Amino acid sequence: MTDTFAPAPQPTHRLIPSQFPPIGLFDTVATTADLSAVMELVGWTNDRLVAERINRVPRSEWVHGVPNTSIVMAAFLHVAPGGMRFNGPELGAWYAADDIRTAAAEVGHHLRRETVARGVATMSRTYRAYTATLLGDYLDIRGQQEMRSDVYASERYDASQKLGEDVRSSGGSGLIYNSLRRQTGVNVVAHRPRNITDIAQTDHYEITVLATSRTIDVRKLSK
Repeated sequence: MTDTFAPAPQPTHRLIPSQFPPIGLFDTVATTADLSAVMELVGWTNDRLVAERINRVPRSEWVHGVPNTSIVMAAFLHVAPGGMRFNGPELGAWYAADDIRTAAAEVGHHLRRETVARGVATMSRTYRAYTATLLGDYLDIRGQQEMRSDVYASERYDASQKLGEDVRSSGGSGLIYNSLRRQTGVNVVAHRPRNITDIAQTDHYEITVLATSRTIDVRKLSK
């Protein structure tokens, strides 16, 4: 099988829970040397996991001095305990979608899983939406659900994490792949902070799910 590569859709969309407020630590720092000092001052490097993760990101790829770069770096430094589909727990990545509806389907799926795990009937959560331009060419595995069934497994990440980390370690930009949560949707995972540009916050949404239904209710909130 010959690997093919493709650019990311433009722009891409990402939803972040509003309970995690944007912290502009990286936004106003001019140099990486200044950033290291600021991180130490505010205690970020006292968090062993954060310190280990940022040391896994080459300094040449740290992003700072531009609005919303803190959102980007947070995606790499604050990671789910078991990792996500295309990254392990050692270092995060930036996940985005071709359409806000795809992004909502993705977060709605995980919110429903949380609802079931908590044993409650319904949950609602508010999210901030961001758009971004993703530079680079991405390993394109769209249309390969049968060929890469282990990578596309709905509830298992072992094969997909290995593929994602292999792409990262080889210097690749990331992957572009079909959404498992929206039939026509496309997702992108970016493994290089420097490739995530033109980040802009857009709208706020409230997403509601039921433990007993796959229906996702998405409500755009007034500004």
